[in-house]
Amino acid sequence: MAAQKIMDITVKTGEYQDPQSGMTKGRYQNVGSLMLGDDGRQFIILERWFNPAGIPNPQNRPSVILSLFEPNGQQAAPAPQQPPQQGYGQQAPQQGYPNAHGGYRG
Repeated sequence: MAAQKIMDITVKTGEYQDPQSGMTKGRYQNVGSLMLGDDGRQFIILERWFNPAGIPNPQNRPSVILSLFEPNGQQAAPAPQQPPQQGYGQQAPQQGYPNAHGGYRG
Protein backbone atom coordinates (compact mmCIF):
# COMPACT_ATOMS: atom_id res chain seq x y z
CA MET A 1 0.00 0.00 0.00
CA ALA A 2 1.25 3.49 -0.84
CA ALA A 3 1.41 6.45 1.53
CA GLN A 4 -1.88 8.27 2.05
CA LYS A 5 -2.42 12.02 2.02
CA ILE A 6 -4.03 13.15 5.28
CA MET A 7 -4.04 16.94 5.04
CA ASP A 8 -3.09 19.83 2.78
CA ILE A 9 -0.44 22.14 4.25
CA THR A 10 -1.13 25.79 3.47
CA VAL A 11 0.25 29.21 4.28
CA LYS A 12 -1.74 32.43 4.51
CA THR A 13 -0.53 34.79 1.82
CA GLY A 14 -2.99 37.64 2.34
CA GLU A 15 -6.60 38.59 2.77
CA TYR A 16 -9.45 39.58 0.51
CA GLN A 17 -12.96 40.96 0.83
CA ASP A 18 -15.66 38.41 -0.09
CA PRO A 19 -17.93 40.27 -2.52
CA GLN A 20 -21.02 38.26 -1.53
CA SER A 21 -20.78 38.48 2.25
CA GLY A 22 -18.49 41.49 2.64
CA MET A 23 -16.41 39.50 5.14
CA THR A 24 -12.62 39.59 5.17
CA LYS A 25 -11.26 36.13 4.41
CA GLY A 26 -7.80 34.62 4.23
CA ARG A 27 -6.04 33.79 0.98
CA TYR A 28 -4.12 30.52 1.31
CA GLN A 29 -1.51 28.83 -0.88
CA ASN A 30 -1.06 25.06 -0.81
CA VAL A 31 2.62 24.34 -0.05
CA GLY A 32 2.62 20.62 0.71
CA SER A 33 0.94 17.60 2.20
CA LEU A 34 0.83 15.74 5.51
CA MET A 35 1.14 12.05 4.67
CA LEU A 36 0.62 8.74 6.48
CA GLY A 37 3.17 6.06 5.62
CA ASP A 38 2.66 2.32 5.48
CA ASP A 39 4.37 2.01 8.87
CA GLY A 40 1.84 4.36 10.52
CA ARG A 41 4.24 7.27 10.80
CA GLN A 42 3.34 10.72 9.55
CA PHE A 43 5.62 12.74 7.29
CA ILE A 44 5.49 16.03 5.41
CA ILE A 45 6.12 16.69 1.74
CA LEU A 46 6.83 20.36 1.00
CA GLU A 47 6.89 21.82 -2.49
CA ARG A 48 10.48 22.71 -3.46
CA TRP A 49 9.50 26.20 -4.61
CA PHE A 50 8.14 27.15 -1.15
CA ASN A 51 10.35 29.68 0.64
CA PRO A 52 9.00 30.81 4.05
CA ALA A 53 11.04 34.03 3.77
CA GLY A 54 8.72 35.16 0.97
CA ILE A 55 5.57 35.11 3.13
CA PRO A 56 4.25 38.55 4.19
CA ASN A 57 5.40 39.35 7.74
CA PRO A 58 3.84 42.66 8.87
CA GLN A 59 4.51 41.94 12.58
CA ASN A 60 8.16 41.00 11.92
CA ARG A 61 7.79 37.59 13.58
CA PRO A 62 10.67 35.08 13.51
CA SER A 63 8.41 32.20 12.41
CA VAL A 64 5.79 31.30 9.79
CA ILE A 65 2.43 29.66 10.58
CA LEU A 66 1.40 26.77 8.34
CA SER A 67 -2.22 25.60 8.48
CA LEU A 68 -3.69 22.15 7.89
CA PHE A 69 -6.86 21.62 5.87
CA GLU A 70 -8.53 18.41 4.85
CA PRO A 71 -7.90 17.89 1.13
CA ASN A 72 -10.56 19.78 -0.85
CA GLY A 73 -12.41 20.40 2.41
CA GLN A 74 -13.33 16.70 2.57
CA GLN A 75 -11.97 13.52 4.09
CA ALA A 76 -8.60 12.40 2.77
CA ALA A 77 -8.82 10.55 -0.53
CA PRO A 78 -7.69 6.94 -0.77
CA ALA A 79 -4.12 6.36 -1.89
CA PRO A 80 -3.57 6.11 -5.65
CA GLN A 81 -3.56 2.61 -7.13
CA GLN A 82 -0.32 2.99 -9.07
CA PRO A 83 3.06 2.78 -7.31
CA PRO A 84 4.77 6.11 -6.55
CA GLN A 85 7.68 7.33 -8.67
CA GLN A 86 11.16 6.84 -7.29
CA GLY A 87 12.82 9.76 -5.47
CA TYR A 88 11.67 12.95 -3.81
CA GLY A 89 12.34 15.15 -6.83
CA GLN A 90 9.26 13.96 -8.70
CA GLN A 91 6.47 16.49 -9.23
CA ALA A 92 3.31 15.47 -7.37
CA PRO A 93 0.16 15.35 -9.51
CA GLN A 94 -2.11 18.35 -9.00
CA GLN A 95 -5.38 16.48 -9.22
CA GLY A 96 -8.32 17.85 -7.29
CA TYR A 97 -6.51 20.72 -5.52
CA PRO A 98 -8.53 23.81 -6.39
CA ASN A 99 -6.09 26.05 -4.53
CA ALA A 100 -2.84 24.34 -5.49
CA HIS A 101 -1.55 27.38 -7.38
CA GLY A 102 -3.02 30.49 -5.84
CA GLY A 103 -6.70 29.65 -5.46
CA TYR A 104 -8.73 30.65 -2.44
CA ARG A 105 -9.98 28.96 0.71
CA GLY A 106 -12.62 30.87 2.59
